[in-house]
Amino acid sequence: MEFEKNVIDEILASSRVIAVVGLSSHAWRPSYQVSAYLQTAGYRIIPVNPQETNVLGERAYARLEDVPEKIDVVELFRRSEFVPPVVESAIQAGAKSVWMQEGVVHEEAARRARAAGLRVVMDRCLLKEHRRWKKEVVSSE
Repeated sequence: MEFEKNVIDEILASSRVIAVVGLSSHAWRPSYQVSAYLQTAGYRIIPVNPQETNVLGERAYARLEDVPEKIDVVELFRRSEFVPPVVESAIQAGAKSVWMQEGVVHEEAARRARAAGLRVVMDRCLLKEHRRWKKEVVSSE
C-alpha cells in the first residue's frame, strides 16, 4: 500500500498534462467532474473521446495518437475490458503514467504498461487522491 501511495504522490507532483480517455461534455458525468477539478488545480486536461469536439474549453481528440503534445498521465474513464488498447496507445504516445479510475482494473494491461516503463495506478480516483496529496503537502509545509 505504501508503494502505491509513493507512486501516486510522484505522479501528482511531477505531472502537468493529463489526457482523459472517455471524458464527456456532460457535467453530471464523473469524467467531467474529475477533469474540471483537475483543471482548477492547475493541470492541463486533454479530452480523448471520438464523440466530442470540445470539453472544458479544450479541443477533444479521437485517439491518444492524435494528441500533438507530450502526455504525462493517461487517465482512463473506460470499462476494464477496454483498457488494453488504451495502454498500448499510451505506450506509443510516450506517456509517463496510466491511471485507471475507481472500478477500472486490468492486471495484464498494468503489467504491460509497467514493462514499458510507465507508472500505473488502478481502481483509484484521481480527484480523491489529489485532495489527499494536497492536504499532506500543505500540512508538511
